[in-house]
Amino acid sequence: MVTEIERAVPTWERRFRAPILSLPSWAADDPELLVVGSTESGTYQLHAWNRRTGSRRQVTFDPVGVLDGRPTADGTGVVWFRDETGAETGAWVVTPFAEDVAPEPLLEGIPIGWSEGVAIGRTRTIVGVSSAEGFSVWVAGEDGRGTRIHEHPQPVRLVGAAMTGTGESGPLSADETVVALSVMEDGDVLHPSLRAIDAATGAVRAELRDPGLQLTGYGFSPVAGDLRLAITHERTGEERPATWDVATGEVHDLDLGGLVGPVEPVDWWPDGSALLLLQLVEGRHRLHRYDLASGRLTALDTDEGSITGAVVRPDGEVWYRVHHGEHPARILAAGTSQPLIEPDGPRAPAGREFETWWFANPSGAQVHGFIVRPDGDGPFPVILRVHGGPHYADLDRWAPDLQAHVEAGFLVAMVNYRGSIGFGQAWRDALTGNVGFHELEDVLAGLDDLVARGLADPARVVLAGWSWGGYVTLLGIGRHPARFLSAIAGVPVADYVAAYEDESPILQAMDRSLMGGSPEDVPAFYAERNPLTYVDEVAVPLLILAGENDSRCPIRQVWNYVGRLRERGVEPEVYTYATGHASFDVEERVRQTAITLDFLARTVPGATRLDGLDEHLAAAGLVAPG
Repeated sequence: MVTEIERAVPTWERRFRAPILSLPSWAADDPELLVVGSTESGTYQLHAWNRRTGSRRQVTFDPVGVLDGRPTADGTGVVWFRDETGAETGAWVVTPFAEDVAPEPLLEGIPIGWSEGVAIGRTRTIVGVSSAEGFSVWVAGEDGRGTRIHEHPQPVRLVGAAMTGTGESGPLSADETVVALSVMEDGDVLHPSLRAIDAATGAVRAELRDPGLQLTGYGFSPVAGDLRLAITHERTGEERPATWDVATGEVHDLDLGGLVGPVEPVDWWPDGSALLLLQLVEGRHRLHRYDLASGRLTALDTDEGSITGAVVRPDGEVWYRVHHGEHPARILAAGTSQPLIEPDGPRAPAGREFETWWFANPSGAQVHGFIVRPDGDGPFPVILRVHGGPHYADLDRWAPDLQAHVEAGFLVAMVNYRGSIGFGQAWRDALTGNVGFHELEDVLAGLDDLVARGLADPARVVLAGWSWGGYVTLLGIGRHPARFLSAIAGVPVADYVAAYEDESPILQAMDRSLMGGSPEDVPAFYAERNPLTYVDEVAVPLLILAGENDSRCPIRQVWNYVGRLRERGVEPEVYTYATGHASFDVEERVRQTAITLDFLARTVPGATRLDGLDEHLAAAGLVAPG
């Protein structure tokens, strides 16, 4: 039931303030002791959950917020990566599961840097770290003293980011003798190979390569002595699951019959007999069980939408986290509809449906996307919302900011442009050596399709995106200024050369792979694909939002772009906030959405100005209260 206090809060804001939970992770030795992330406190923080007693308490109070954490193997501690500024640099720390004690370093002697993965075993812990000096892997025994067992100037990271939460499967073998790494020593970050090394010495045990194709490792079998690693390869042109036996070198492909789309092996059954597979089809996920002995594939009963985590419990029950356009994430067991755990706090008002959308791009290829419609008949003002990555995809997901734009009268359109995942290796790799232009072609083709359908008003088009989507936005309003009425660029790449100079090492390596080298190697290409090159053509109202401690799209290059606009007498609207690439604070997310809603109401004729904006604008120092 909605209370009077809740009813006084606008619907768009209530969607943000309804708390959400992450998929819990549990202690290997006591799976009833779990760690779960929650926004109940107003920021993403970790909670210790004793499922046996039902008790749950907040463990972290980090100002920046914490998205991911896990228990130690014995369940006595909670581990997370502490980032004190939002720059995504820091170190792993641990605090007691059942006591309010200040956190301490998880390991001693490990350099501060960007995390490249962690594996927490019973007798040893492995961490990957990157810094300006390069990439390294460290091991520590029960004394917590770290020893470096691998280093290289090119990227290397632990495999299995999707599987390290439970303590039962991940980059460290069950007997804790072997570590699996994703290796990019040839500089091709887009197509890593796999390497297994000795967990104590770093000596190479085995390697697996597919030159020019991506190999991804997920996690070792949870059975001691079983050195099979769940992987995916792209030899068929699509991500397909397999097992790689590090001891023998044998690769066993899983026969999926007619299963379409990318399929990942996200967890093992506890006895090593089967794999939990995650399939992506047109922006929505499905789960399957694959029996390794018989080859039998069984579809699991799950809710429709985006599955952002799935694991197999020690008793064989499958837990997963699912959400879609109409409701926020829920934690469910496969085959059931009652949430396993629910957050304390108000429930979110329902959102609108994400409608599947297909259209042709200039080369004749079919492009997938989603649209979310407002009330009434078109043509509507339209927001072309460009996703980040670039190797990501728009999925059917819970998105309070997009729902707010629909509530303001906009048709929101999302395009899975060339470069998006989920549509084959060739589609994803189409951006290599051709960034920026392909994305714009596909987004503009989507706009033309919506106009032809009578859904979009060509005179009221807003281009908007965050991160790589912000890059495409700035590139779009510089190269095609007549197509757009206004634009919103959140944490964008605005000056590609300066961004490269200031960004994290792994992103510098990715840019070298995408662009064919560094700005020194291919200066003409960086200039051609740099939004700063086209800044003199920008003529539309522009809102830029940026994080002051962002190491993905650093702030200096944003100010370079703003400075060039101001030299021409063009004044963009700029809002900066005190953390990094994204804020994990609910209040800050509400504030940023209020700023964008106000901007849209002022720059797009016919847009509805939603209630409740002024107090958030005042908090941002943009208007006086009242």
